Amino acid sequence: MGGIGGPSLILIIIVALFLFGPNKLPEMGKVAGKTLREFKSATKGLTDHHSEEKKENKDYDR
Repeated sequence: MGGIGGPSLILIIIVALFLFGPNKLPEMGKVAGKTLREFKSATKGLTDHHSEEKKENKDYDR
């Protein structure tokens, strides 16, 4: 399976500039970054909670 190469990425950026304009792209980037940060913190919370449950179950088995 191939990933997105350099020429494909440049084409995507050019199309995005035409669709949204250069003024709107930075705002969309900020929103995307904020969304990714929130998703990362939420999934980290889930994995932390899962780790705590595993530890509690392991302690209970003793």
